[in-house]
Amino acid sequence: MELTPPSPQGAQSRERRSRRLRGLLALPLAALLLAGCKLPSFGAYKSDTVTGRSTYHLWQGFSVAAAIIGGFTLLLILWTVLRYRRKSVDAIPRQVQYHIPLELVYTIIPIFIVIGLFAATVVVENKVEAMPNTNVVINANAFQWGWGFTYPGHSAISVGNTTETPTMVMPVNTNVRVVLTSTDVLHGFYIREFNFSRYALPGVVNKFTFRAENTGTFFGQCSQLCGLYHSIMFFKVKVVTQAQYAAWLATFETPAGKAAAKAAAEALKQQISAHVP
Repeated sequence: MELTPPSPQGAQSRERRSRRLRGLLALPLAALLLAGCKLPSFGAYKSDTVTGRSTYHLWQGFSVAAAIIGGFTLLLILWTVLRYRRKSVDAIPRQVQYHIPLELVYTIIPIFIVIGLFAATVVVENKVEAMPNTNVVINANAFQWGWGFTYPGHSAISVGNTTETPTMVMPVNTNVRVVLTSTDVLHGFYIREFNFSRYALPGVVNKFTFRAENTGTFFGQCSQLCGLYHSIMFFKVKVVTQAQYAAWLATFETPAGKAAAKAAAEALKQQISAHVP
């Protein structure tokens, strides 16, 4: 009995199918690598504030849900491509329609997914928008191209623009109310480690509350294109202990501190008047 050697055409066909399959499997992996997806944060910061951490967990939930749904959809596409690939010109797969149980499943399940994601979003947004009582208030003013931070009831002030980076000082484990305004154009108040961004709009007062749980210095910047020097419109957020915060405020009550605060307030006033239309 003689064995018939495999035809070169058959081997080439199998090799082509194998290459296509490897290419299809490589696509989702390449997408993850190119997107720089970092697990388990999915590119977000864990955050040092209470509300920022809630936003972080919401982002994780959305990312996991998207990965599960996307992976399931990809598997269905691959199964369909491989199962019903053309084998001959005349072969037509058996046609099926009006499969009521299946149609109910793929209609009802997405509705429940959307409701769940919507409910989770509402809960987190309510936490972010909450305005708990507090005695610590900071006025943050944005202008082209810098920031001014003042503290109602105190002489403390921090002003800087372009080559100068002002610092917003706040106490740890304390509700801090920020009153955000803009002097001239649309700006963005963004602190990446807090997972927080809010518009600074001319003529509009935006208020929000932070409660930082760890001390440290965090990076902030304008997140909306606002003109020539937008790219260097930075600021810092320095979270200190209660005692350090009180001591810092006290430095502005000395004669030298009051003089420095007066000069900074005048500089802020000049910046604002220079950009008021």
